[in-house]
Order: sequence, then structure tokens, then C-alpha cells
Amino acid sequence: MNESVAVMASLSDETTAKKSEIEHILGLPFSENNRVQLLKSGREAFQSILDAVSSAEKIVCIEFYIFKDDDTGQKLSGLLKEKARQGIDIYLLYDHFGSFLTSRRFWSDLKKEGIKVRVSHPFKWSSPRSYLYRNHKKLLVIDGKKAFMGGFNIADEYHGYFKRRREIWRDVVIYLEGPIASILQGIFNKSWRTWKGDLITMHAHHHQATEGLPVIPIFVNSRKARRKMRKLLLDSIKNARERILLTTAYFIPSRRILRALLSAARRGVDLKLLLPGKSDVLAAHYAGRNFYTRLLRSGAEIYNYQGAILHAKTAVFDGCWSIIGSTNLDLQSLRRNEESNVGILDVAFGKKMTEAFHGDLDNSVKIERNLWSARPLYEKILERLSSLFMKYL
Repeated sequence: MNESVAVMASLSDETTAKKSEIEHILGLPFSENNRVQLLKSGREAFQSILDAVSSAEKIVCIEFYIFKDDDTGQKLSGLLKEKARQGIDIYLLYDHFGSFLTSRRFWSDLKKEGIKVRVSHPFKWSSPRSYLYRNHKKLLVIDGKKAFMGGFNIADEYHGYFKRRREIWRDVVIYLEGPIASILQGIFNKSWRTWKGDLITMHAHHHQATEGLPVIPIFVNSRKARRKMRKLLLDSIKNARERILLTTAYFIPSRRILRALLSAARRGVDLKLLLPGKSDVLAAHYAGRNFYTRLLRSGAEIYNYQGAILHAKTAVFDGCWSIIGSTNLDLQSLRRNEESNVGILDVAFGKKMTEAFHGDLDNSVKIERNLWSARPLYEKILERLSSLFMKYL
């Protein structure tokens, strides 16, 4: 009995130390007592989003990289117009590059209904290179009480096709309720003001203290914030003792992150990488494959997701520290984009994340080292050229 108590106390001390380290890196505290729910992507997740927006009483804030005017976009926009007619304040921020193909009429129709719409990172002839910087965030906050985040966008490929029979992309959506939602509301407000949006009237929210999970926002909107995010990733990899489970849509790690992953695998950490078997960005796909050989030699396990396109971005370290959001392990995310993530420090939630990861492995193919080295020469050349291309993009 005494031994059991000692083990529990040791685990508690480790969690406290890990928590302090994370807070020190990010320069902000965890938000306590939050309800966190991992949603299955597709129709179930989007139905939860539609239900939450339908129940909005005061304000809905939406910030997405891609907001298409396809069936999914039309369905959500129709609901937003309806809520706006009811007197609900609606704020929508989209990225110019990500939503480039969305029609101007779609945005003007929203504005006609009283919905406030702003665009981030519009193209400027005076500084064309600035167009490489994008708002890659995915965030929806309702009444400062509920929030949705993840790797998804507002488009049919993430929700489900109404008329065409196509596979829905594999992604992760997370639902958050509690004090963290007010914090995310504040983060949205700053982003909204950055892109010349009118001042948003904040409503006071009183969250009753109940048992829940500690959640910390990991948002990126500046060079300093990007450095913090990269340091957090590096420290999480370097401090992992037993297991690292990484899922990403685009895998082109920096030299420092690659070295950290190789070192982790060599020191005996169970490193598993879940990567796409096929991708919507071929150059990024082949560039990522250029790193497989070194990782396999170090002892890492690599799995390629089969069937649908894998678009999720998650990480689980030692079964207790989870990161979910929009950040990929590539140059664009780590050096240029504005990103939205949350970190959750909890063993029970880490178990759910681990179960979801292994569920995805059931739909994946493991890359075997001997077969990988015997792949055709043209693939090796394509991987190398793609890696050089993406490096200097």
C-alpha cells in the first residue's frame, strides 16, 4: 500500500514538473477545469458544430484557413445568416490564400445579412513575398463558452460529400468547454483587430469551477510565438521517456526536430509516425519520404495511412501530454504560418488519444526497412528533388 502511494506521489511530482516546464516555455498558465471531447471527423463532428452554433445566444466567432462555398460552406453560412437575423453577433475571419477559390458573392451575401467578415494576409503587389505567410488557424468559439479546434477546414472533404461519393479526409476535431473558451475568445479578438476588424464587445462569462482537464493554448501569430512553439516541440521530444506518437499531414522536419526524433528513437523511445499514404500536395508528400531511411535506421516506426487523405496534426508524449491543432511538421507551419493548437496534460485523455492513434494504424501500412530500401530509383530521385524544392520554396 505504501509503495503504491509512493508511486502515485512520484507520478504527481512528474506531472507538476512537466506542467511547470510547459508553462515556462509558453509564458502562460494552464486553464483548469475544462471539458474536453475528442470528436470523430466527418458528419459527427460537423453536426456537433452546427448544433453548437444553433444554440448560440450572443456571439459566434469563426477563424479558418479555408472556408469554401461548397455544400458544407453553404450549409454553415446558411445557419450563420439565420443566427444573424436573430440578433446574434457573427464574426468571420478567413485567409486570402486558403480561401482563394471561394467566390466574392459568397462573402458579400454574408455581409448583407449583417455578418462581419474580414480577410487575413491579402495579396499585395508592393510585397508579394508576404503572401507566403498565412493564417492557418482553425477556430470556432460560441458565446465564449464553447469552442472547436483541430486540423479541419470548412469544406466537403472534411465534412462529407452530399452528392458525390468520395472518401472524407481523416482529421481530428476537438470540442472544448469551460474557462479555456473565454481565453480562446480573447485570442480571436486580437486576431480580428489585427486585420482591422471593429472592436468586439466582450461579454462576461462566469464558469462554475468543476472537475475537468488542464488545457493550454498554443497559438502562433509572431516570430516570438513560433520560437516558443518550436521549443515546446523540441523539449517534448527530448524529454519523452517511453513513447512518442506523431500524426501529421505534411512531414518536412527541420534539422533540429529531425535530430531530436532520431535521438529519441536511438535511446529506446517508442517512436511511431503516422503519415499520409497519399496527399493533396505531391511535392510535400515526396519531400517527407526523403527522411524515411534515416528514421527507420534509428529504430522509428513509420506508417502510411491508407484510403482517405490523412490531414490530422496530433502528438502524444508518454501517454499524458497531448497536442492537437493545425500545426504540421513542415517549414510552412513552423516558420511562416499563424497556427492554432491546444495542449492537454492528462493521462485519461492521453489514453483516448493513444487509442485513436492505434485505431488509425489499423487502417495503415507499416513501412518495412528492407522493402523501403528496395524501392525504385525514380522514387528516390523524386523524393530528393522534392525535398530540395520544398526547402527553398
